[in-house]
Parts: sequence; C-alpha cells; structure tokens
Amino acid sequence: MAESLASTYGPWGVVAGGSDGVGAAFAHRLAAQGVNVVLVARRLPVLEASADEIRARHGVEVRTVPLDLSSPGAPAELEEATAGLEVGLFVYNAGSDDRSVPFLDKDLGTHLGLVRRNCTAVLEAAYRFGGPMVARKRGAVVLVTSGAAWAGGATLAAYGASKAFDLILAESLWAEWRGSGVDVLGLVLGRTDTPSLRRTEGAQGGSYGGTLADPDEVAAEALAHLSDGPTWICGSPTPTGGSPFGALSRRDAVLAMSRGATSHSGR
Repeated sequence: MAESLASTYGPWGVVAGGSDGVGAAFAHRLAAQGVNVVLVARRLPVLEASADEIRARHGVEVRTVPLDLSSPGAPAELEEATAGLEVGLFVYNAGSDDRSVPFLDKDLGTHLGLVRRNCTAVLEAAYRFGGPMVARKRGAVVLVTSGAAWAGGATLAAYGASKAFDLILAESLWAEWRGSGVDVLGLVLGRTDTPSLRRTEGAQGGSYGGTLADPDEVAAEALAHLSDGPTWICGSPTPTGGSPFGALSRRDAVLAMSRGATSHSGR
C-alpha cells in the first residue's frame, strides 16, 4: 500500500487561499490522507464553514487563519500562527485577479496589492516554511500559477507578470531543493471552475461556459505528482512539457495571449 501524504511529508499542511475552489479541494484531499490542515484566507465565515466541513468529513484537526496575504506582515503572522506545528506541505493558492482590465484602468494600489500577494508573500512564505522542511529533509511546496505566466498579454500585465514570478520561483526552488527530500511543484492552471472565475467573468458580462477544469481533479492530479516537478501543467497531454506556444516568436505569443486575455485572468 502506498504511503499517505501524512507519513511521507508530515502531519500538517497549510493551504493559503484555502476557503473555496482549488484551495478547498487541496485541503479536502490532504485531510483525506490524514493530514491536519491550516486554512488561510481573508473571509473568516467562509473559512470556518470550510473547516467545519473538512472536520466532519475527514476527522482531522483543522485550524483557520483569517489573513490578507497582500498585507506586508502576512507571512510572518502566518508563521507565528503555525508555530509548533510540523508543516510538511505548503500550498500557496491565493492570488487570482478579480478584474481583468487594461493596465491604466486599475489604480496603482490595486496593482501593488496583487504583486505583494502573488510575489512578495509567495517568496517569503516559501522561505519561512521551506526552510524547516529542508532542515528536516522532508516536505513539499506547491506554488499555484497560471497559463497567464507563459507570455505577456493585454489586460494581464500585473497578473501575468506575477504568475511568471511564481513559476520561475517554483522551478528554481525545485532545482535547489531536489536533493534535500523536499518536493517543489509549480502547478500551472488553465481555466478552472471556481467561485473566483465565476465572479470575474460574471462581473465582466462574460460566460464561464466551455471547458473548465474541476478543482477536485486539479488537486488530486497535483498531489499525485508532487515528486514530478519542477512544473506540472494541469490537464495538459504533456504536463511536464514546455510552453504551449511552442515555436511561436515572443511577439506572436503575446498577440495570441492578448486575443484570449480574459480567458486566463482567473482561477
């Protein structure tokens, strides 16, 4: 019988952005394998409802940390809130963009908040939680990124750039930690059926029809391939392959991304 995630990586998992969608699916999948879970998100009522459901279904210990990950001190607060826990799995899933519009149509503060949540906080969390894993010689870090990371695109300037940061960070940490017993996976998502995507496309008068990935299937696929990093392109026929733009020039890739910009804006 295959080892459980708890026995392989450790007794606790932290899911940043764990209140619904892909994050909640990760939390359920971790709990189903005996991993106690810390859920992190901004909305306490949604967090508590998700925690109650996980406890009832899986019988594990669940803690909630209401936290805005775009605030400068958030990763340090999260580290303090989990002090004393052996965190063996860390999933950073926060960071969707709820409004895909031209760069200058968003105020500067909104852009900077997104960059703090998708770049600064990700790096700091990887440092704070990855360090003890490397010292223990076991653990796993999943940084959830997006197809928007492959190339620049109209209405995706800050979001796509931040997700490219996450992708390169994950790949670099994988290269550094691959011999230490710590698995790192940069999980690239396409359009996924989440509340965030529905809110985004609904607010823009769009449709969330078409082919959407299922959050539970996304989480199951990622957790089954934690050791197959550095990059896993969820739902792709070649999930460890390169950019779907292949041999296209950077210019043509940017133009192609721009034609479908709103399709890549949320998870």
